[in-house]
Amino acid sequence: MITHLQYGKDGIEIEIPSNNVTMLAPRFIPGLPDEAGAFRDAIRAPINSKPLREMISTRDLVAVVIPDITRPLPSDRLLAWLFAELDHVPVENFVIINGTGSHRANTPDELAAMVGADIATRYRIVNHNSHDPATLSFAGKTRDGRDVFFNREYVEADKRIVMGFIEPHFMAGFSGGYKGAFPAVADIDSIMHYHRAEVIGHERSAWGVIEGNPTQEQIRANGSLLPVDFLINVTLNRQRQITQFFCGDVMTAHERGCEFSKSTVMIPCPAPFPIVVTTNSGYPLDQNLYQAVKGMSAAAQIVEQGGLIVAASKCNDGFPNHGNFKKLLFDHDSPQAILDTILAPGFSMYDQWEAQLLAMIRLKARVGLYSAIAPDEVRRAHLEPVNDIGAFIAEELNRIGPRFGEDAPIAVLPEGPMTIPYLSQTATA
Repeated sequence: MITHLQYGKDGIEIEIPSNNVTMLAPRFIPGLPDEAGAFRDAIRAPINSKPLREMISTRDLVAVVIPDITRPLPSDRLLAWLFAELDHVPVENFVIINGTGSHRANTPDELAAMVGADIATRYRIVNHNSHDPATLSFAGKTRDGRDVFFNREYVEADKRIVMGFIEPHFMAGFSGGYKGAFPAVADIDSIMHYHRAEVIGHERSAWGVIEGNPTQEQIRANGSLLPVDFLINVTLNRQRQITQFFCGDVMTAHERGCEFSKSTVMIPCPAPFPIVVTTNSGYPLDQNLYQAVKGMSAAAQIVEQGGLIVAASKCNDGFPNHGNFKKLLFDHDSPQAILDTILAPGFSMYDQWEAQLLAMIRLKARVGLYSAIAPDEVRRAHLEPVNDIGAFIAEELNRIGPRFGEDAPIAVLPEGPMTIPYLSQTATA
């Protein structure tokens, strides 16, 4: 059968050489017919909060946090509507903070594309830098007494507005909510502690799980060290149209958004599949291998032990160039060796969390990668380079065919981590 996979900006058509294919995708929700009108309604009658305009005075210094370029939030539209609603506040009173977390800074051209040329020209925009103490200020202490620092502009603002996109997340259950503040504008030491090995490996740090999730618990505890005055979260469909707004009080709005998202993305499967084809939901999520682990993780939820995951993720930005993700992969001769290093007492290295998750996936299944990364580097990352997805699957079907007596079942996640497939008999969410 021929199917379309989200890959890069345009997607790709592939032919799967089987008649036993199960397509797994989120329930499609049409985009709102009047996004701007729905936005105004959402911030004027918010969830468990006063209307936004009433909260912001003409004298307030306002920090607006947006996700970086690896997230598909339509920041250009949202910011234009936001500033129109807050037109009583002088332009110079606003600062837009690009919440990079531990990711690389975005270039001026990237920022202009993210927020729109007019806003990029008129408003001040800063890239958060988790590694530069000079740009950070003390925000508070964690429950176990650790100091947490946030972006200085965020700390010193009179009012804080956080924007985000609620989507399935392989560690936090769902993105959005306080995640737009922590780890988005936090210091690197706090981000490292948040991503420590025992939390990443916890069974409740998983897709679609909120309650009892130690990753989400840290996000909420640390993100609330300073008040977030107003949350603007959205859900999107595969056409990047806004399907719903969740605005107002952070906790209440986020919980409602997670419930809505879960109702559209959770897909039960009665049994694991020997082959699972996945993506990283196309641009901007599939720009590098670090992010592409998410799509592999979604597939890993339903692949059988020893099975095969075939991931289509363009990775035009490589591994990428922030942190030690590539080093951890290349410096070890097996996934188990990676885990042995990361789980050793006292070990701590920037980007270890993504390498840990990739190693855990690889211990469960083989992973083939169709991407723009050079084949020799794909192999050094403990993955199998794929030149032709259909031919690669055909080869695997020939190998495992005798075990099934007919076409082996194949699952396809054309939108990758926008879907949460799960084994219905072992559901944790």
